[in-house]
Amino acid sequence: MSRRPHFLEPLLKSGCATQTLGLQRTGSTLAGSIELASESKDRTRGLLGRESLAVGSVLIIAPCNAVHTFFMRFTIDVVFANRDGQVLKVCRHLKPWRIGAALSAFAALEFPAGLADRMGIVKGDRIEVAQK
Repeated sequence: MSRRPHFLEPLLKSGCATQTLGLQRTGSTLAGSIELASESKDRTRGLLGRESLAVGSVLIIAPCNAVHTFFMRFTIDVVFANRDGQVLKVCRHLKPWRIGAALSAFAALEFPAGLADRMGIVKGDRIEVAQK
């Protein structure tokens, strides 16, 4: 049985340094700096211990259908997407000590707070990985 591909495959093939993350509907770039947390220890750590998430950056946790902000020091936006990159849920301004989840999600994309509103990300949008 073969594994079903997902929208993050380009990151696995050529690395995050040569990719950007975009919003297909508008053609806008959501992040030029991508960090992929696909190993268990990286998914568990997430953004814990950091002071902030830089503008233009995203932490993608996959596979993942829920995140928490326990012990975090800053607010984030979380976009949950399925394997095809379709946005299932947007958690705007998720403050420390909160939980966000979308049970059918494949990935959680953590952005600096306010990005989802600035870029107009809504349920049903499609996130895509593109060459820089």
